[in-house]
Amino acid sequence: MSKTHIPRKRFGQNFLVDTSVIEQIVDNVNPQSDENIVEIGPGKGALTFPLLQRCKRLTVIELDRDLVSALQKATYKAEQKGQVLRVISSDALAFDFSAYSQSEAGKLRIVGNLPYNISTPILFHLLNAADVIEDMHFMLQREVVDRMCAAPGSKAYGRLSVMLQWQCRVQGLFAVPSTAFKPAPRVESATVRIVPKALSDTERSLGPTLEKVVTAAFAMRRKTLRNSLAKWIDAPTMTLLGIDPTARAETLQIDDFCRIAKQVTQTSD
Repeated sequence: MSKTHIPRKRFGQNFLVDTSVIEQIVDNVNPQSDENIVEIGPGKGALTFPLLQRCKRLTVIELDRDLVSALQKATYKAEQKGQVLRVISSDALAFDFSAYSQSEAGKLRIVGNLPYNISTPILFHLLNAADVIEDMHFMLQREVVDRMCAAPGSKAYGRLSVMLQWQCRVQGLFAVPSTAFKPAPRVESATVRIVPKALSDTERSLGPTLEKVVTAAFAMRRKTLRNSLAKWIDAPTMTLLGIDPTARAETLQIDDFCRIAKQVTQTSD
């Protein structure tokens, strides 16, 4: 592909150029030829073509029309090698992954070097389609990966930690220096593996209430649960659930938040 593309700040473009990092990512993904693999934000194809060599069939979702044009030109070369590269010009935040999975008749494996300025919204968008996703491998700002993997009691533990770990198994893989990109970002990066859990319909139905409770609990981290969750549950009820109403949100386990959400759901019915 052309190397003359100028990275656009509004798209959060930092192109991965370190071949050793690329190889590590592809090895961690370990793509197979019979899988439905989707890459978000392929950019200039740094991950795209190494992945394609292994899986032979790949769908990429790109927002930048200039990059879409270059990727589409590369589909012919891929065909000559017996590979299938499908290019979708779309905003990943608006893309219907559930509908796409149905068209492909199988679960999706998602890969991407996500734009750091919209990484959290993309993660939450993908969580809405978690039941059609086999796993996800992403390059993200290291601070975001730390939040994703954080345990209760740490400063990094928050809404993203709870909502992601409630639905998925999250594993930090390896750190990536800023020198692996052009232009180099001002932050360190890291890769992460996310595997959705097989939640029951009953568990999944708890999601909307759980998110509201978790969001309220972490909205003002210094507040005690008695104050931050006053709209949802009173202190005596929290005590009955085995939760200290004078505690702060970052001390609660995910199961604690689930018990609160279940109680709120029952009370509102």
